[in-house]
Amino acid sequence: MATMRAMAMTQAGAPEVLALTDVERPVRVNAELLVRVVAAGVNPIDAKTRAGKGAFPGITAFPVVLGNDFSGIVEEAPYEAHPLQPGTEVYGMGMVPRMSGAYAEYLTVNALSVIRKPSALSHVEAAGVPLAALTAWGMVVETAKAHEGQRMLIHAGAGGVGHFAVQFAAYFGAHVIATGSARNASWLRELGAAEVLDYSAVRFDEVLAPVDAVIDLIGNVADDTGSRSLRVLRPGGVIVNAPTGSWPTMVEDAATAGVRATGFRVTPDGSTLAIVSRLLESGAVKVYVDQVFDLENVADAHRAIESGHTRGKLVLKVSDG
Repeated sequence: MATMRAMAMTQAGAPEVLALTDVERPVRVNAELLVRVVAAGVNPIDAKTRAGKGAFPGITAFPVVLGNDFSGIVEEAPYEAHPLQPGTEVYGMGMVPRMSGAYAEYLTVNALSVIRKPSALSHVEAAGVPLAALTAWGMVVETAKAHEGQRMLIHAGAGGVGHFAVQFAAYFGAHVIATGSARNASWLRELGAAEVLDYSAVRFDEVLAPVDAVIDLIGNVADDTGSRSLRVLRPGGVIVNAPTGSWPTMVEDAATAGVRATGFRVTPDGSTLAIVSRLLESGAVKVYVDQVFDLENVADAHRAIESGHTRGKLVLKVSDG
């Protein structure tokens, strides 16, 4: 078997369990693509899985390579007439551990989860898009139904998912209230937030008029943010929560408060990513990359994302594009 360079883990633990090693290069089968990875996104689910939570229960064998979203170049196509032929620049996402991860020189992925990379984006920028943007789209557009006249509260608006959520909600006409730090206030307004609440200075549930929807990217892991959000929802409003395990009693608590609640889990859908790509190409939506790390420094990227204070996305540079 051919081998490749990857940051792999053989057990759950601290960021140091991610080690540079040679692993077997994945073999493309059926309708999969083999992609040479140029850059890979780093997401909170990666850190959770590494620590033994998140998708860790789905791991059946080690070593495991993490990393769901990527940008790269097609190495092998499913068949001769496939639209994504070798040499095509693409981006997309899969789902670790059901797929080979992007913290490696190559990965295999279902062709339906991959589309051409927007020409307006570099590989590094493109790698920061798929998981975060698809999560934001699913929460804001598909679930909360962002529309003109709607009041939408978005927690952690400056983060990877959050900065896309703010832009999508504003694009569809919602009045966006974002929580964030003082240093990110002006930037969040540039993204489309009509109001920004500094979480260190005010308690949103004490100053905010009723809202129609809450995009909850925190849950109850910090200052009971999820539970407090129920107090600002109008009767019949909806709260959409993403972080896994962040608020186990959410549905029951929401029912008691007379509002609707749902979790959200992202799907690696190339057709939806194509819509996002058109917004990126037109400039209506932008991706912000906060820091770029070399592949071998992925442990530092995990420490950064676990700090909870990144602006936009963290990306790994895996190879030359």
